[in-house]
Amino acid sequence: MKAIVITSPGGPEVLQLQEVEDPQLNDDEVLIKVEATALNRADTLQRKGSYPPPKGASPYLGLECSGTIQAVGKNVSRWNVGDQVCALLSGGGYAEKVAVSAGQVLPVPPGVSLVEAASLPEVACTVWSTVFMTSRLSAGESFLVHGGSSGIGTFAIQIAKYRGARVFVTAGSEEKLAFCKNLGADVCINYKTEDFVARVKEETGGKGVDVILDSIGASYFKRNLESLNYDGRLFIIGTMGGAVTELNLGSLLLKRLTVQAAGLRSRTPENKAVIVREVEENVWPAIVAGKVKPVVYKSFPLSDAGEAHRLMESSNHIGKILLVP
Repeated sequence: MKAIVITSPGGPEVLQLQEVEDPQLNDDEVLIKVEATALNRADTLQRKGSYPPPKGASPYLGLECSGTIQAVGKNVSRWNVGDQVCALLSGGGYAEKVAVSAGQVLPVPPGVSLVEAASLPEVACTVWSTVFMTSRLSAGESFLVHGGSSGIGTFAIQIAKYRGARVFVTAGSEEKLAFCKNLGADVCINYKTEDFVARVKEETGGKGVDVILDSIGASYFKRNLESLNYDGRLFIIGTMGGAVTELNLGSLLLKRLTVQAAGLRSRTPENKAVIVREVEENVWPAIVAGKVKPVVYKSFPLSDAGEAHRLMESSNHIGKILLVP
């Protein structure tokens, strides 16, 4: 098969389409002929050499895909050859074929094209596992997501609104904020021209929001804590603004705050399977009902993976970027 290979750690130019060995299929896996894969920030970090794949995972980039099942392992009962699916991967999506544990596979939701479905698994599993399974955002609460126009952000806005939350977002341009508002965001904050803490306080009568989903990390940490209500929950899923900061523990004690962090890729297949089941049960109905829709900014041929990475790193996109073999 053909796959994108990182010829050496570096810039987008190191991504090259090459002939490689087909993936080996284990007894509890399915083999998917890839229709599309989607970019994630983690891909750019792996390309630079700073985010190696977990032990036993595919060496190739790509944390999600959609496609058609070509083969099933002997222990797999739910899926059949010919099924159209999407899947959460530990790697290997930037290729013509990928093998994945059957527990990480989802049916393509009715009303969503096979190509568009590639944009769903990573964001759905990330947002559901952090904001809902762990931070337990519930109807009537308020929720802030940083980077509202990102793949994570555009999905989080929609599912949080569907679940009855009041949604706050930050983004860096009026165009992006307008897009977020159109998706259902209630309060849209331009982080380049506004202090998001002050705006959150103003909009909540001084209380703060109940849950924050943050991919920035250190540079936002103290301000995130200031933006939380009593019993507030901060969930960190990235460190784009640094990984090291100082904390006055008194701020946690005073407001009974919870700070949590997690990645998705390094979880066990068993843990991922639990998340995937919950996503199918709780998120897929919202997609089928048209309340949560894929947000795809642009698709590139697999051979243009470098150009797709340049677009992602420019942050000039809204939603997801796809690669199509």
